[in-house]
Amino acid sequence: MSATTTAHEVDPAAVNAKLIAMLASAAIAFGVFLTGFVVNEPAPYELFMAGLIPVWALFGLRISRTVAPMALLLVLFVIGGMISMTQMAELRDTPLYLSVTLFLALTGVFFAAVLESRPDLYNLIFWSWTWAAVATATLGIAGYFGLTPGEMFTLYDRAAGAFKDPNVFGPFLVLPAIFMLQKILAGRSAMMPFYAAILVYLTAGIFLSFSRGAWGLFAACGVMMVGALYIQSSSNLFRLRIILMSVVALTLLAVALMVAIQLPGVADLFESRAQFAQEYDTSRLGRFARFGIGFQMAMEHPLGIGPLEFGQILGEDTHNIWLKALLDYSWLGFVAYLTLIVLTLAGGFRILFRDRPWQPFLLAAYVVFVGHVLLGTVIDTNHWRHFYLLLGMIWGAMALEVRWQRSEVASRTGALRHAIPA
Repeated sequence: MSATTTAHEVDPAAVNAKLIAMLASAAIAFGVFLTGFVVNEPAPYELFMAGLIPVWALFGLRISRTVAPMALLLVLFVIGGMISMTQMAELRDTPLYLSVTLFLALTGVFFAAVLESRPDLYNLIFWSWTWAAVATATLGIAGYFGLTPGEMFTLYDRAAGAFKDPNVFGPFLVLPAIFMLQKILAGRSAMMPFYAAILVYLTAGIFLSFSRGAWGLFAACGVMMVGALYIQSSSNLFRLRIILMSVVALTLLAVALMVAIQLPGVADLFESRAQFAQEYDTSRLGRFARFGIGFQMAMEHPLGIGPLEFGQILGEDTHNIWLKALLDYSWLGFVAYLTLIVLTLAGGFRILFRDRPWQPFLLAAYVVFVGHVLLGTVIDTNHWRHFYLLLGMIWGAMALEVRWQRSEVASRTGALRHAIPA
């Protein structure tokens, strides 16, 4: 055999490895895309991930020591729910509810472990989430304007997309919208019209959800993103660009809002929803009153009262993730959840501005995660699929930073050894 033929021989192992990597990427992209379609539980996302996670485990899914505390705290959170379940006279759908919680927790750990081994998937995950947001926003907008049969993709005259609640639909769109804002502020100038078009479209979906939580989340995350990029840069020219692009983005959104308000029925619903407190917030057993009642119940029942029991007793759920943790997952679950949130916020912030290939994705995920933590005081985020994906992305970056530091130490040690004469 000639040398030329040998040089052009294909290594079957290399081909197989590349094919497996491509299939794995496609599976991750499809799984993330399914997070935009959650009408019932279990959702298509759960069914797909239930098959993907075991298959991935067969090919060497590894949970590092950095990700292990996340997994432990989420398991303790679910165990707290099991303890709380013992306080119930009738279980009803509680086992299924806790099973979904456990599975979603596992998906968060899965994404953290996968991203630690393949940081190149950050970009794929963000774009898959973006296209899922565009798709579900299209359904929500079409439903709102009566382009679909009956009340499909709407609830109470509010866009809901492929979600059963506009208050989940709206927040789901926020990370892709912030991602587009980040691209406008710091991305390639030639792509700005494309990014701006997606941003305006997703903003329309967020607006038509008429979710005060989604509006506040989007506004807060936008401010945090602009502030973070401004602080991160040491270039006055780049800071000037951030200011100018922020003005352009605000102008576009303001024009889009003014146009939307002119549409029939939009102005009245906007005026109603734009009020800080609704009647169901301030009534005798409204949302705010239930916060006090729930806290008192939590102090009297350290083992919890059982998942979903609060809604059975008072007619409405807690609408507060902290009370949800106390009442549905016992004090053990609350401590585990609080510890997880604190570690995520502290660990993510510690590495937020370090120059790494995945830093832009960490920054976007982190500001949206902070927004979700704040939003959790007025709504229950316990079963939001994308919340666990945010968790996984931040913990994946934390694990990558540990690997980066070890690599730096090993590189310096090797250089030192070569510098010392034998």
